[in-house]
Amino acid sequence: MKVDWRGVIPAITTPFNQDSSIDHEFFARHARWMVEAGCVGIVPFGSLGEAATLTTAEKLDGIATLARELDGVAPVIPAVSALSTQEAVEFTLAAEAAGASGFMVLPPYVYSSDWREMKAHVAAILNATSLPCMLYNNPLAYKTDFSPEQIAELRDEFTHMNAVKESSADIRRIAALRSLVGDDFTILVGVDDLIVEALEMGAGGWIAGLVNAFPHESVRLFELASDGKKAEAFELYRWFLPLLRLDIGTKFVQKIKLAQERAGHGNARVRAPRLQLTGQELAETSAVIDDGIAARPQLLATA
Repeated sequence: MKVDWRGVIPAITTPFNQDSSIDHEFFARHARWMVEAGCVGIVPFGSLGEAATLTTAEKLDGIATLARELDGVAPVIPAVSALSTQEAVEFTLAAEAAGASGFMVLPPYVYSSDWREMKAHVAAILNATSLPCMLYNNPLAYKTDFSPEQIAELRDEFTHMNAVKESSADIRRIAALRSLVGDDFTILVGVDDLIVEALEMGAGGWIAGLVNAFPHESVRLFELASDGKKAEAFELYRWFLPLLRLDIGTKFVQKIKLAQERAGHGNARVRAPRLQLTGQELAETSAVIDDGIAARPQLLATA
């Protein structure tokens, strides 16, 4: 399945049954629902997908589930995240066999070092596959910061690495990257509450979080901002921003899953060490979600 990085691509949450096993039936249905709303691909088992709590076997089973559900409809683009380079390479090979159409490549968990070592890690993954790959730059989460110049260097050496998910939250990175790479390289924003600004600066895609609860609104916002309809985009953005800000902070997974539950598309279950929100945190997050749902644009709410 061809990968088109331009558009809204959900970083899909991983749904759990009461016994903490993956709910494959809902996983497939949830992915299909978002694609039918206009999303152009699915990224499973990233940070939002609680990848660090899942076994390799669970991830591969999940990739196979999504690949069957979305066969011929949308690409499945799993995150490659591992403690070691060998583990990352082995997972890449197995995920391709399970039905992956491309990959989102992360630096190694826990260990973060200099450019020489981080480039070697990424290069080993890229050498293991010819499928389209997107580098994931999130220095806040992974303590590795791929500079625009380093990203361009990787792009020059590996032509199938033709996109980057930029999550530094520094909007200046978009312009810096744009000046170094060609139009065949897509910059995707990975921070929900920067999407309109990032598109204005030249980003072409959105790896989205709140799309898991509000896919129609996410796609519509992306379309309006991409088409330069600033007044309409701002009106929708103004409503959406309190919800999009749930994508920030340590407990973004719990908050987004709670938004899904409140919106009627999933449940708030997470896998330990995460625990569901309680007390004041639950009350404050619920208020944001409930206020957003109450004021939801009617045209989009029924889409």
